[in-house]
Amino acid sequence: MNEQLQGATTQTASAQPLFNPLSPDFIRDPYPSYDKLRTHAPVLHLPALNGYLVSRNADAALVLRDKRFGKDYVTRITRRFGPEALNEPVYRAMGRWMLTQDPPDHTRLRGLVVKAFTARRVEDMRPKIQAIVDDSIDRVIGQGRMDLISDFAFRLPVIVICDMLGIPETDREIFFKRERTGGRLLDPVPLSRAEIDEANAAHANSEAYFQRLFDLRRREPGDDLTTQLVQAEEAGSKLSNEELTANIILLFGAGHETTVNLIGNALLALHRNPDQLELLKSNLSLMPNAIEEFLRYDSSVQLTYHVAMEDVEIGGVKIPQGDNVMCLLGSANHDPAVYPDHPDRLDITRPNVRPLSFGGGIHFCLGAQLARLEAEVALTTLLRRIPNLRIDDVENPKWRPTFVLRGLKELPASW
Repeated sequence: MNEQLQGATTQTASAQPLFNPLSPDFIRDPYPSYDKLRTHAPVLHLPALNGYLVSRNADAALVLRDKRFGKDYVTRITRRFGPEALNEPVYRAMGRWMLTQDPPDHTRLRGLVVKAFTARRVEDMRPKIQAIVDDSIDRVIGQGRMDLISDFAFRLPVIVICDMLGIPETDREIFFKRERTGGRLLDPVPLSRAEIDEANAAHANSEAYFQRLFDLRRREPGDDLTTQLVQAEEAGSKLSNEELTANIILLFGAGHETTVNLIGNALLALHRNPDQLELLKSNLSLMPNAIEEFLRYDSSVQLTYHVAMEDVEIGGVKIPQGDNVMCLLGSANHDPAVYPDHPDRLDITRPNVRPLSFGGGIHFCLGAQLARLEAEVALTTLLRRIPNLRIDDVENPKWRPTFVLRGLKELPASW
């Protein structure tokens, strides 16, 4: 683990750090550490990061929704990594994401895309999503084997977001083959020089591709988000070219990363809990509630960042204005104060599941409805069409070496 963060952690009596987010044991299963945090340090001060880690549900919900907490990206990133971080192209671009903006810029940027994610427009995508899922299964069903991540969970949301952004079908192979390395940018520890160089290079490649896409959609407008945003940029008052580029890259990444992880984590959870798997296969009408439980049980997004916009007290701890506040969504989703009936157990019939996995307040995830629909169609169809599917190794799967975005590198299965 990075030495800077190591010195900031609080330790238990056994001298084990409460928060060690990049250790292999933590990546494999962070939930025992969350239990200790909620018990021993529900608001944990991390001096080296000028920040606080919030692990209880009520405290996290407060930070997500209270106007005393904002994004203030420049303050947050410089206090985490130092002012030199803003010299890196990838960090400068992240500062233009709607996800890292406060009003009025957040309101302006979100308003340009929100209509594409209304409940009606998302539900209208169901036939297309069903066709993509069926095609993905058709590609592999005769082989008797597949990787549930690359062959299944990954293909669906990538194709959907490509459609929404108007990315030509001839270009999509680029995205199917691209390495998923961006997650480390969001982790609460500084990156190595090599990791930053890799992130800058990946950002430059994405920027170059999307500039070509913008040129295409200026010449050949379509019924897609890119055309809509290019026209807003050309209007001159609603969107700068830098904002256009940064937010298209954000929409592409956010449009598939969390859904890949949701589907993969759900499949692993089901196969680790065969009673729940059999219950769901016998009654697929339970799927909508099961999706909420999958979101709660092993969230695709484990942490979100905010900044105290004034001096605030949380859980008896005074947080100074300008300090980072990091909400552990994965921990909040396992808080026994909200889920008293064995929160660490998967229960697809659990009542009143209200996961914080999509955030809250003005930054509630735009794509939450779409992610739920994609997962519902994908899991329902897979259980129906390949009911005898077996994951090769449910005990020791290969997790991606990231913390904020929690997901699997691969998940081989056979039938």
